[in-house]
Amino acid sequence: MEYVESIAKKAKKAAPTIARTTLEKRNDALLLLAEALQAKKEYLLDENLQDVTAAKRKGTAQPLIDRLLLTEERIDDMAEGMRQLVALADPINQVLETKERPNGLLIEKRAVPFGVFGMIYEARPNVTVDACALAIKTGNGVVLRGSGSAMHSNKAIVSVLKEALSQTSIHTDIIQLIENPSREEANRLMKLKGDIDVLIPRGGASLIQTVVNEATIPVIETGVGNCHVYLSNAANVDLATAIVVNAKTQRPSVCNACETLIVERSFAEQHLHTLVETLRQKGVQLVGDKTAQALHTQIGVATEEDWQKEYLDLFLAVRCVDGIEEAVAHIEKYGTNHSEAIVTEDEKERDFFFQAVDAAVLYHNASTRFTDGFEFGFGAEIGISTQKLHARGPMGLHALTTYKYTVKGTGQIK
Repeated sequence: MEYVESIAKKAKKAAPTIARTTLEKRNDALLLLAEALQAKKEYLLDENLQDVTAAKRKGTAQPLIDRLLLTEERIDDMAEGMRQLVALADPINQVLETKERPNGLLIEKRAVPFGVFGMIYEARPNVTVDACALAIKTGNGVVLRGSGSAMHSNKAIVSVLKEALSQTSIHTDIIQLIENPSREEANRLMKLKGDIDVLIPRGGASLIQTVVNEATIPVIETGVGNCHVYLSNAANVDLATAIVVNAKTQRPSVCNACETLIVERSFAEQHLHTLVETLRQKGVQLVGDKTAQALHTQIGVATEEDWQKEYLDLFLAVRCVDGIEEAVAHIEKYGTNHSEAIVTEDEKERDFFFQAVDAAVLYHNASTRFTDGFEFGFGAEIGISTQKLHARGPMGLHALTTYKYTVKGTGQIK
């Protein structure tokens, strides 16, 4: 039996045991795991430092190092995410719908776990924690395949979580980490039909498309974030400035950061120069179309690639348009169906934007940085789905469940 297959079968065998575990026991386990993360903080930071040091030696770009980095605050946030999950209702063993037929049959639609889900992801050790926490709350097993760049961090996190889980009645085999990050093992994981019920890739465009194209098991596509903020002529200047600066600079290495700023022409003529100065003070480098370049000498020339690019860094493309319809057309052409924002005081413009733009999350007068399971009150997050079937947007508990029908009769025959 191949290495990855043996790991998946362990998770598959253990999954039914947690699916039958009570909510109280699952919640108690999450609280114990949250405590363990914080108690072993120094160990986790030491192991993470090995990954970060190796990445720096290789000349890894700073945004990728930021994704890889663990800090005391980030570990505390991961633990808090687990505690938030405890406060949420049980996502399984719930009756979603009830219908009584004329013949007396009582049909109930019940939420149930998937069984085992797989994760293929890059860098981000926090994904390891989120996936394990969501697996426990939803009664699933999980098979994790992180990148080699985060292997010390992932192994340390999984060891801490499994050690804590061993103190509960939940089988530790529900959490499985593939410690061989080779492409061959990843390919085997993508084809484990019957052992893995659904596969979730999380990372850059290349990784996601590889999984979507090569997997023979169902995939939930998490998306690249080429996110836009559109500033209408009717935008409040102070509000617009605060939102753009936050969406671009608060944490540029994440998928919900703004990558392209679209500005209505009159607003740009009055305010773009000052806004650019504010962004440049934050270290942002800008490229733009001819109108934007004419309004500030430090805006470089935007290429076709710039409109399509997820920078994940302190770079921003600027496009000037004649109105909301042109802005929507730009988003339709270059957007990735992730998160899009409009800043305007005109409610009709807001409503048109909400109706016309096709994306998982749309914002009015707010930063795109809120597209996040934690911010949506989901506790932990498994990713941001940009597809339309099964799950869309920040994926929390319910994205890791399916349903079955139970039918109660009194002797009915057909």
